[in-house]
Amino acid sequence: MIELIYPDWPVPRTVQAAFTLRRGGASRAPYDSLNLGARTGDEPAAVDQNRRRVREALRLPSEPVWLTQEHGTSVVALDRGGVPEAGTERSGEEPPRADAAVSRVPGKVCAIQVADCMPVLFAARNGAAIGAAHAGWRGLSAGVLEATIAALGEAPGGIAAEGLVAWLGPAIGPEHFEVGEEVRAAFLERDPGASGAFVRNARGRWQCDLYALGRARLVASGVRDIYGGGWSTYGDAASFFSHRRDGPCGRMAALIWIEPGEERKIS
Repeated sequence: MIELIYPDWPVPRTVQAAFTLRRGGASRAPYDSLNLGARTGDEPAAVDQNRRRVREALRLPSEPVWLTQEHGTSVVALDRGGVPEAGTERSGEEPPRADAAVSRVPGKVCAIQVADCMPVLFAARNGAAIGAAHAGWRGLSAGVLEATIAALGEAPGGIAAEGLVAWLGPAIGPEHFEVGEEVRAAFLERDPGASGAFVRNARGRWQCDLYALGRARLVASGVRDIYGGGWSTYGDAASFFSHRRDGPCGRMAALIWIEPGEERKIS
């Protein structure tokens, strides 16, 4: 049986979301066992089987759109034409190169892969739109959350930031996320108030709080309802993959979709 975290947030029941843990899959070490990343060096057949287990366990309405993530700010709209329906890189269709996805169409599944970076899920309070972003420090400092919020606000049927609810999924905790001065400078250049998310350690470097940085960016963008946070992927090896802890490893996924079969009011 695979293991999952379900976001605890006030969204309509038509909006479904989950985060996969590392147990219950078919992959061998160092990808053991529910690795969902096809570009990690794992056996392709094992990744396909793991993705199939997730589809079946969550009864997904379609194959997730697995992005080629690049630590940038590009956002793909899944309700537009040209987005591959197939879910594996071996399908013959190139996955979108992006670090966030949004959708207003029931049945489309947004997916973000992580192994320390912070996944951020978005949902409109009325259930009319969803989004997911990959927020490691590079993407977060460059504005991937702001880009995702802007994409959700685009017409027709755009949702203003005030109409969104956000959930911060498992990421590396500040006690284990040591960074250099260049990372701190990247955030302070845009927001001097971000200094509170960095604590100098005994080595003269900085302990970085991704959750605090993410919340601050969301609030500054107008998103007030923010949930989740508080995990540490590095600190819980039984539950989470962590690239910083282990080097080569698997990938977990944050998934979100609108259940098909019901009409929704677009505000």
